[in-house]
Amino acid sequence: MVLAVLMPLALTACSGDDEGPAFVSATPSAAAAPQAGAEPLTLAVTPAEAAKNQPVSTEIGTKVTGGTVQTVTVTDSSGGKVAGAMRADGSSWVPSKPLKYGKAYKATVVVADAGGQTVEKSTSFTTMGRPSKKTGAGLYLFAEREYGVAMPVVIEFTSPVPVSARAGVERRLFVTTDPPQPGVWSWSSSLQVMYRGPEFWQTGTKITVRAALEGVPMGNGRYGDKDQKGVGNISTTKIEMKVDNATKQMQVFKNDNLVKTLPVSLGKKTTPSSSGTLVVMDKLRKTVFDTTDDPGNVDRYRVDIEYAQRLTWGGEYIHAAPWSVQHQGKRNVSHGCVNVSMANAQYLFNLTRIGDPITIKGTERTVRPANGWTAWSVTWDQFLKGSALPIPLS
Repeated sequence: MVLAVLMPLALTACSGDDEGPAFVSATPSAAAAPQAGAEPLTLAVTPAEAAKNQPVSTEIGTKVTGGTVQTVTVTDSSGGKVAGAMRADGSSWVPSKPLKYGKAYKATVVVADAGGQTVEKSTSFTTMGRPSKKTGAGLYLFAEREYGVAMPVVIEFTSPVPVSARAGVERRLFVTTDPPQPGVWSWSSSLQVMYRGPEFWQTGTKITVRAALEGVPMGNGRYGDKDQKGVGNISTTKIEMKVDNATKQMQVFKNDNLVKTLPVSLGKKTTPSSSGTLVVMDKLRKTVFDTTDDPGNVDRYRVDIEYAQRLTWGGEYIHAAPWSVQHQGKRNVSHGCVNVSMANAQYLFNLTRIGDPITIKGTERTVRPANGWTAWSVTWDQFLKGSALPIPLS
């Protein structure tokens, strides 16, 4: 298992006063004198001693020269130990679950150099009371489901997260993949951040996520409302759909082999379908499309729909459209959806999973960022630019 969380270049301390971090420099003993040219063993710890009003997401920052962290022990006011673990880059110790509101804590850090000399430093701090303003987060990942290979890890927020708060939020989003695969978080809007790798997930991958956001400053005086965990099991079968507006045909691939070609009708010029690599977000055996209450829509309708697979928040679906069979493969007549026959809609519905990709090309518009799970509708280089944290070189 690999921890796939981006690390910033330096630790940002969160302190309730203007004091800097507590700092200790070791005095070498005769029994363990440092080698010539070796850095002296030093340790800086955050929060600062007696810091107040710390978030319940507080981490124990450890800045070390000349050695490495050996242990971090955190206890509450009654002496009970708090579970947690170091970040992979050694910059801080992260509690396994949020600290308690309005409570006192003590942290003790021990570091050692190559010669066996150790330095110990303790700091005490107090957490803040419950915040009055919170930001919720929805994590689209459920252990009981099996997902397609393009399933991004998606987190959507109930209030906008300003640019100034995004790095801190992103640092608290932890992903592991088995087998290990690289990945990065990227903000498509102030309300949505998604995680993906440079390629679709390997079939059979298990994705484990901890969105450790309770108490995390979210900007504008808001704090994260809770910690969440999710598991995503990627299917052992790779399904991919490709639609070309030039031919009005959909190609269906199973494990990279073409298994079916079927005619489609896309959105007419006034209501075009969105080009891009989209992801099946939801599947509804039966539903109703109703635009009669939309005052801005001059082409209102209400129609019963079967075998609907959502592709965008704006209302684009793959679905059965028996009324347009005569046009499928020839011309576009829909309101932006991918129309297929009843038999082909049933075939696709039974074949696909949430998270399966569909690439549509050649239409009059491209999909808007965050109009659905649009992580794959940009190149890898473009996706990287949406990260609020520095990108590791490897």
